[in-house]
Amino acid sequence: MKKQHLFIGGKHTESVRYTTLQAPYSGETLAEVASASAEETEAAVAAAVQARQAMCQMPAHQRADLLYKLSAMLEERREEAARIVALEAAKPITAARAEIDRTIETYRFAAEEAKRLTGETVPMDAARGGEGRIGYTMRQPIGVIGAITPFNFPMNLAAHKVGPALAAGNTIVLKPAEQTPLSAYFIANLFHEAGLPDGALNVVSGDGKTIGDVLVQHPDVAYITFTGSPAVGTGIRSKAGLKRVTLELGSNAAVIIDKDADLDKVIPRCVTGAFTYQGQVCISLQRIYVHEAIAENFIQRFAAAAEQVVIGDPLNEDTMVSALITSKDVKRTLEWIEEAKQAGASVAVGGKAEAGVLRPTVLVNVPREAKVSCQEVFAPIVVINTVNSVEEGTKHVNDSMYGLQAGVFTNDIQTALRAVDEIEAGGVMINDIPTFRVDHMPYGGVKQSGIGREGVKYAAEEMTELKFVMFNKN
Repeated sequence: MKKQHLFIGGKHTESVRYTTLQAPYSGETLAEVASASAEETEAAVAAAVQARQAMCQMPAHQRADLLYKLSAMLEERREEAARIVALEAAKPITAARAEIDRTIETYRFAAEEAKRLTGETVPMDAARGGEGRIGYTMRQPIGVIGAITPFNFPMNLAAHKVGPALAAGNTIVLKPAEQTPLSAYFIANLFHEAGLPDGALNVVSGDGKTIGDVLVQHPDVAYITFTGSPAVGTGIRSKAGLKRVTLELGSNAAVIIDKDADLDKVIPRCVTGAFTYQGQVCISLQRIYVHEAIAENFIQRFAAAAEQVVIGDPLNEDTMVSALITSKDVKRTLEWIEEAKQAGASVAVGGKAEAGVLRPTVLVNVPREAKVSCQEVFAPIVVINTVNSVEEGTKHVNDSMYGLQAGVFTNDIQTALRAVDEIEAGGVMINDIPTFRVDHMPYGGVKQSGIGREGVKYAAEEMTELKFVMFNKN
């Protein structure tokens, strides 16, 4: 039986407590994983504090070289990393490989950003009294960063926090999701092999509240970056005081399909957006608003395509949908489906679960107040409603407490531009699904979808302090 210790100060450190980690799909025991206490978390912060000077003084080209080296090492061990993700997260192996490929690229973006953290000159004589002075800004590392990541992209979402943090010369304490700690420890080992200074990256797994409270309230932690639920994010913000925070929270991402859309192209993209990795994606397509002129045709063809989605073992090369992350989530989603049916929705396909796997489910004519519509479902469930225009669809998209990303399929440029202006979201994808993301674009939401932006450049800027310098030549 593998025993996974904590990773503190460049060393594997035994914990006072361990928990059994099981694969969501097969139920097999994967490891006994350390569950950090508050004291052990404080030790990780102390190690990060001790490593601050080494990281702060490391030249940008060396930080870049470390990140390039890490990405090359991960590329060499791509299949091993993908298998870890597939087993601990029940992520279909093809999707797991795609995540590793993105993770490699994310660390490469971080390597590039290490060399681009620049300031600007300020024209001091633009103001009266500023004559004879030189002014400029510079960016300096913010210090120790506390990072809390979710289960659904255990490698890449960690990379979106670890990569920019190290690129900017910070140190970091990473708290991975309880179901997916092995991915974080795998990356920590690679960084150690790559030559990262001891203590620059520390990994502490275990109870979210125990570890999170220490990170959020510790006086030596300067910044918190969190991806997870709005409820937890709200708690973090209330406890963080004057600490800087970035919060990537919930979503019920929607797409509007205009009457002129090419369904041969739109339907496969929507199936991908709704069901990849069993819908456990922050920007998974959850709501579809389709123009009434094409609604009947769209629903029939979309439901038929959903029925063809392969479900089962995540290690099967053809699987798109495997087990939900916990049995509680299976129970919850079945209850939400039943609630929608009781409220008048009809099930076009799916609605049943087998051995932890919820079949791809399509619900039609769902009331807005049903949980599957107004909350984040995080499952292979999509709701389809009919609208008479993109403008009506936009109103429905905005009728949500979330606003992460949205999509619009239309061939009318004026309609597209109007939708861009009016949709309340951090990102609007024209002629694509809201599930689209590449790793250097700005990513974040409005309303209860969060605060701040990720995307390597934008995260690195958040993780630095802007300092102004003035020389008086008089």
